Amino acid sequence: MRIIVFRMRAALKGRMGDAGMSTSEYAMGTIAACAFAAVLYKVVTSDVVSTALQSTIGKALDVPF
Repeated sequence: MRIIVFRMRAALKGRMGDAGMSTSEYAMGTIAACAFAAVLYKVVTSDVVSTALQSTIGKALDVPF
């Protein structure tokens, strides 16, 4: 039993040193998320994707039930 407790403490000891992200890491994550959202918005609103979506939705609505 004592060996199990010792191993559990040793395993958790390495994880307790880093409590979480710092402010700069949050800022970089936010900037990356905004950049990804901007790229995704440009792709979805492009003419090619818009035409493809309209075509797909039009075909789906024309299917007889």
